[in-house]
Amino acid sequence: MLAADAFVVDVAGHTEVVAGYPWFGAWSRDTMTSYEGLFLDTGRPAEGAALLRHYASVVSEGMLANTADTGTLEYNTADATLWFVHALGRHVERTGDDGLGSDLLPVVDAILAAHLAGTRYGIGVDPADGLLRQGQPGYALTWMDARVDGNPVTQRAGKAVELNALWLRDLAVAGRLRIRAGRSGDELERLGRQARHSFVARFLRGDGGLLDVVDGPAGDEAATRPNMLLAASLPDPVLADPGVVHAVAPLLTPLGLRSLAPDAPGYRGRHRGGPAERDSAYHQGTVWPWLLGPYVDAAVRTGTPVGDPLAGLERHLSEWGLGSVSETADGDPPHAGTGCPFQAWSVAETLRSWRVLHGAPSATAGALPRPRSAPSAPAEPVIRRG
Repeated sequence: MLAADAFVVDVAGHTEVVAGYPWFGAWSRDTMTSYEGLFLDTGRPAEGAALLRHYASVVSEGMLANTADTGTLEYNTADATLWFVHALGRHVERTGDDGLGSDLLPVVDAILAAHLAGTRYGIGVDPADGLLRQGQPGYALTWMDARVDGNPVTQRAGKAVELNALWLRDLAVAGRLRIRAGRSGDELERLGRQARHSFVARFLRGDGGLLDVVDGPAGDEAATRPNMLLAASLPDPVLADPGVVHAVAPLLTPLGLRSLAPDAPGYRGRHRGGPAERDSAYHQGTVWPWLLGPYVDAAVRTGTPVGDPLAGLERHLSEWGLGSVSETADGDPPHAGTGCPFQAWSVAETLRSWRVLHGAPSATAGALPRPRSAPSAPAEPVIRRG
């Protein structure tokens, strides 16, 4: 909880989340992925509600702004908006704040409408199967967003597995918000049934795992990546099959999950070197601690025994960013920490997963101080992902 507190700051009178120290600013994808751990598990629901309202105000064409690191709002992510609706859903589900849900329902409606009609970068629902597609040459729109010399390393254009798991979750959240507001959720239930049926028909692999992308430029992509976990980890899961947890076993390390299986073509086991070398490995085998959150949730929801997957983080707390969890780690042993030594979603998902595994109660309101002022700019230039 003390580590989590460092990421919640006040910027020009409103609450923001610093994605990572010392180089990252506010990224909406990181903020929304971190939301439950940073705000609901630390007793900050009022500050969290204010943050959600602020982000709702910057939605454009059904998309959440991704970053303001450059001084301007950029709309270049396919998943931050989906994580925003999920975060709102968790807030209402855990706090019972129907007022917030009602106030932001028009924004959620606008998000769904834009995704159904189609918005920037080819993001839109395929009416033939109800699945969400995305992609435009030169862009990497999922969380695997690294580019080298302007070229995406892991573009994943098409219908990405975690985006569709999030889309189904968002349809369920929006349907419940409509019912709470006295409206019908029948239309969203119909869309959800179509997408769920298509998801099961299209993404299932023969080994119990899931394809990473379907209908991509080169067809379907079967590489073993951690993205499949979202189908079983999110509330309103698409699947409740232990096969998904077993399928990602080659990715598991003491510090998190690899972004690509070691036996896959293109696997990079060390996240080291200059910018181009690091970015080439960023999502091609590098370990991401935040993925332990979806791993724990998927294991619990499918009844799969996995021991204590957070145990390896105890040593890590003193080896890179003191008392915190790093952004990344090498894919090859000994999995030394890399990237930002202090990363918001790594800490948030560790905290949230600890509660899931050990039954620790959520923090009481007011357990932590109000947001501190944002720190001054670091001496090194801000790193812009992708």
